[in-house]
Amino acid sequence: MDDLNHEFSSWLRSPGHKAWLAQEGNRLLAFARAARMPQGFGNLDDHGRLPADAVAETMNTARMTHSFALAHINGIPGCAEWVDHGVAALAGPLRDAEHGGWFAKPLEQGADTGKAAYLHAFVALAASSAVVARRPGAQALLDQAIQVISQRFWSEEEGAMRESFDRDWSHEEHYRGANSNMHSTEAFLALADVTGDARWLDRALRIVERVIHQHAAANNHQVIEHFDLQWQPLREYNVDKPDDGFRPYGTTPGHAFEWARLVLHLEAARQKARLDTPSWLLEDARGLFENACRYGWDVDGAAGIVYTLDWENKPVVRHRLHWTHAEAAAAAAALLQRTNEQTYEDWYRTFWEFNETRFIDREHGSWRHELNPQNQPSADIWPGKPDLYHALQATLLPVLPLAQSLATALACLR
Repeated sequence: MDDLNHEFSSWLRSPGHKAWLAQEGNRLLAFARAARMPQGFGNLDDHGRLPADAVAETMNTARMTHSFALAHINGIPGCAEWVDHGVAALAGPLRDAEHGGWFAKPLEQGADTGKAAYLHAFVALAASSAVVARRPGAQALLDQAIQVISQRFWSEEEGAMRESFDRDWSHEEHYRGANSNMHSTEAFLALADVTGDARWLDRALRIVERVIHQHAAANNHQVIEHFDLQWQPLREYNVDKPDDGFRPYGTTPGHAFEWARLVLHLEAARQKARLDTPSWLLEDARGLFENACRYGWDVDGAAGIVYTLDWENKPVVRHRLHWTHAEAAAAAAALLQRTNEQTYEDWYRTFWEFNETRFIDREHGSWRHELNPQNQPSADIWPGKPDLYHALQATLLPVLPLAQSLATALACLR
């Protein structure tokens, strides 16, 4: 943070802004506590209540475990119990004790029993953060997650993650996804910190080389989301379901912001480890951010970033999602730290002004998760307020160095 150019005033140096971020993070944590249920963490409604039919889900449980571990590491009292609850749920009802790996929901809930790379990346992230938080059972959970990822999902031949399998691993989905590989990159950066094994940084680089430097860079730095098993783009994937919450049609500006930040974390981590670090990492991060702003922000007559674009960079799903704007702010902060350039300060302030004005819910708590094209609250894609992870990280990332994953960076401050 001390390397920022002092020729202009930056919120990243402002004690007032840092205090505001910390206060907002604590507010988010207080709201999320109500998500706890016997088998993990469920999805809260707009008022922070668990619906009567709420079910613990692996994605939310892993994200909550990770988030409360960050809070515990950061010196916030009362969070350790929530970390331990999440670790126990991931080690118990959400895990497949017979075939290994993790379900999306507890088996008795009758959910799909398939095994998805996306979920396993979050289990690994949660476990790694819980290890840094020095919580009981975390190391065993991390060992299990690493074993499953290494043996089942990681493809050394492809330099990327396989997408999903059925319960006993006998059938593989004929699909490759950028989204699961993006969150695997995030998890691998954390695994490199926790294990000290640089192999995870090499794996993260191979993913970024394929998804970003090979495919996105050739597509005007717009992230191609869907591929077949040979990594050929599937441009019409989900054209009949363009607002899918995980696999939408077209390109997703929010993922471009998220990738931009992760690319810079990878660059810094590899430099810190004295590993070969390609110069194109910064160039690609710049391109991803620039075109996400150009084609996603304020492009349809209203402020905010649209959810998806078609292949001509025209808006398809014009809803504004909170996670997109949280990631935009975090990416702007990362590029500001890396380059010391005023333009990223300007974008950082712009995104936080929008978040405060439109998304942060001072009346009922947390953030509104979705706005319609007129920037009014809606629930067409993401009902309720189940997500702590994106907004909380947006309050932490701007005050931490790029070279370490969140949990390790927070631990090094203590």
